[in-house]
Amino acid sequence: MKQDGVGVSVRRRAQSGFSMIEILVVLVIIGLLVSIVAPNVLDRADDARIQKAQADFKAIETALKMYRLDNFNYPSSEQGLEALVTKPSIDPIPRQYRANGYLENLPKDPWNRPYLYLSPGEEKEFDIYTLGADGVSGGQDQNGDMNNWQTGEDKE
Repeated sequence: MKQDGVGVSVRRRAQSGFSMIEILVVLVIIGLLVSIVAPNVLDRADDARIQKAQADFKAIETALKMYRLDNFNYPSSEQGLEALVTKPSIDPIPRQYRANGYLENLPKDPWNRPYLYLSPGEEKEFDIYTLGADGVSGGQDQNGDMNNWQTGEDKE
């Protein structure tokens, strides 16, 4: 059986892949979509980190207030926030420490570092803070310090 030129041409076209121009057009479209979507997604991640830190501050503050109700003072700076999880063994030793502690575990800041704690604090009865993404005091945006005495709206 003899094949005509038209049948072979149609079969080859059906088997061929995308042309280089078609691939480039798709890549350009994907690039444009990423350039539009990525900044929005990254801004959301930054907002989520701030919200996580603020929620952690509230949870730790609540635990510290419960600790104070039971023991008449806040844990010292030396005892640290660890006093909310395990009973301190250094003075002032709490007299009425809860059997299960005040927190199941200590949350980490959004950059996976422990929150810092001072008691008495410089701004409040106790200060809870994190040094931001860079871990250095000061900074702007994600590198800026976050704390329990100054909300996002209050910062300059």
